[in-house]
Amino acid sequence: MNNICILGGGSWGTALAVVLAKKGYNIDLWVRDKKQCEEINIARENIKYLQGVLLPNHINATDDIEKAVLNKKIIVSAVPSHAVRDTIRLIKGYTCDKPIIVNVAKGIEIDTLLRISEIVKQEMPNVEYAILSGPSHAEEVARDIPTTVVAASDKRSVAEFIQDIFMTPKFRVYTNPDVVGVELGGALKNVIALGAGISDGLGYGDNTKAALMNRGFVEIARIGEAMGANKLTFAGLSGIGDLIVTCTSMHSRNRRAGILIGQGYSIEKATESIGMVVEGIKTTKAAYQLSKKYGVTMPITEEIYKVLYEGANVKNSVVNLMLRDKTHEIEDIVNEEQFVW
Repeated sequence: MNNICILGGGSWGTALAVVLAKKGYNIDLWVRDKKQCEEINIARENIKYLQGVLLPNHINATDDIEKAVLNKKIIVSAVPSHAVRDTIRLIKGYTCDKPIIVNVAKGIEIDTLLRISEIVKQEMPNVEYAILSGPSHAEEVARDIPTTVVAASDKRSVAEFIQDIFMTPKFRVYTNPDVVGVELGGALKNVIALGAGISDGLGYGDNTKAALMNRGFVEIARIGEAMGANKLTFAGLSGIGDLIVTCTSMHSRNRRAGILIGQGYSIEKATESIGMVVEGIKTTKAAYQLSKKYGVTMPITEEIYKVLYEGANVKNSVVNLMLRDKTHEIEDIVNEEQFVW
């Protein structure tokens, strides 16, 4: 139990490796690129993705995925959401009996519109599953800046076990039984963060961003409830907490990509400039398709989709949002019988 595998040598996988290694766990960090793997082990630093953070000796980078997962009870999946299915297929022949897969990526599979827990259970039906999510930039977590996240699982014992594994004086972990809500909150906030970045890139101010964040939160809760989540989850760390940090911080690659798009960059040029996966771009397409599938109104998501995938003019999209048909702020309250206007 003292040996843990982390799949993915990006900034978040590396930051979590640092957290766990400082607690005394031995970490096998699977890195796909052999050259990057060698650089990490020699320099004791992930220069490409988390420059300036010294990696404890308990972390060993390897490009051998069989070695990384062999005999590991806990496997942390930190690969981008679009790579989860292929990665799970790679490891399932090497894992021990009934491992715990801890997903830390935030996204939805575009082709199937499945959440990551659904992907994992399709490929490895007998695993235990947990998700770790919340307002947690890797750059800050790796430097011991106080952070809070949530561990969610269908099984309370699994959620509490992962809570114990990751909890430190600087990394506080709460638990939540609502896997659907935690996964959707973490994924869909990236769409709104793109919008917040676009707003910044256009030169708009705090009023505009606050409106985007607030009404974006409404959209996330609306589609989440339609998909079976508890709407209270979206008031927590993986909902409003993650939304705030992702929409306001320059650590957020989604916000930074949005800024570039607002300034006139193409999606390709914006992504190239960021140099890392921008989950919100793919998630926007999935969120738009989910809104149609469930018949849920998501005007901000729809306008961002049109900008990214239909070449819509960004400023026209803002006008479209501002001139939508008049409505109440909280329709569920207004429509209840106790309120008679």
